[in-house]
Amino acid sequence: MEVHLHGVCLFVIINDYQPMKATFDTRTLIAMAGLLLFWSSAFAAIRVALTGYGPGELALLRFLTASAVLGIYAVTSRMRLPLLRDLPLILTLGLLGITGYHLSLNIGELTVTAGSASLIIASAPVFTALLAWFFLGERFRAAGWLGVAISFIGVSLITLGEGKLLQLEPGALLVLLAAVLVSAYNVLQKRFITRYRPLEFTTYVIWAGTIPLLPFLPSLIAAVRVAPIAATGAALYLGVFPAAIAYALWVYALSRSPASRVASFLYLNPVLAIMIAWIWLGEIPTWLSFFGGTLSITGVILTNVYGHYRVSPPDSQIDSRHTPPKEPIGSSTQKR
Repeated sequence: MEVHLHGVCLFVIINDYQPMKATFDTRTLIAMAGLLLFWSSAFAAIRVALTGYGPGELALLRFLTASAVLGIYAVTSRMRLPLLRDLPLILTLGLLGITGYHLSLNIGELTVTAGSASLIIASAPVFTALLAWFFLGERFRAAGWLGVAISFIGVSLITLGEGKLLQLEPGALLVLLAAVLVSAYNVLQKRFITRYRPLEFTTYVIWAGTIPLLPFLPSLIAAVRVAPIAATGAALYLGVFPAAIAYALWVYALSRSPASRVASFLYLNPVLAIMIAWIWLGEIPTWLSFFGGTLSITGVILTNVYGHYRVSPPDSQIDSRHTPPKEPIGSSTQKR
């Protein structure tokens, strides 16, 4: 299973979990509503922030903010550090999932509407499936290949729909590049899914992805002095809510309901992103982009739900060499 967090994606495998509720309770529904609102609004917020900041400056401000928020979490929770042997790949994942993804997306959204950008990014699971097939040997059913084809046709229509006179829009190609980069991230990070806890891993990757953005610091300092308040507010919003708080809500929802049921709500992201962009910015994608987006999401659902041969989840748990041992039942330290 794959989920997207605007540059931070992960596959969810739940082993040795506590029983979960088959239906959503009120708190879980509130958490899901909050994270969908935050993630869907990110595309429009990027467009607003770009009125005062360049693409690199915006990416740095956003993830400096997110890094600070996650730093507070790391200190208060006494978060463990990653293994030294994992640092090279964590840095690579940060470069792909944070630096490359957000620079491409921000540059692309200079000319692409927020709604169309969200529709293109929604195709990322298809690219992930293709990379997993090529590099990891994961097998597709016929329905999977059909879904890939449908999704590619849909993305092509969006790319044409964002241009004038049915011409390719370079900005849309950059957003498509962002989808490919985050798909490569998805494949590479699979080895960490049982080694680190979700919030730990997200913190490591965001910190690693912020480092390559530091060359934009001088221009960011200059831009902060003259940027409109709305642009700065949107950039800070991106760092605190879609990049940090929404992920905490996602982890909370996963802890209370089955992952497949929670992840199914993420297909609402492009729909909400289009509505938010219309209300906030007055932007409406072209009909060709709408049609292409519908095809793309249909292809994603077809590939994710029916396209793979079923395999048993791995038996491995979180790396016991890097995890504090559990207190044995009946230990003398337990209260009698």
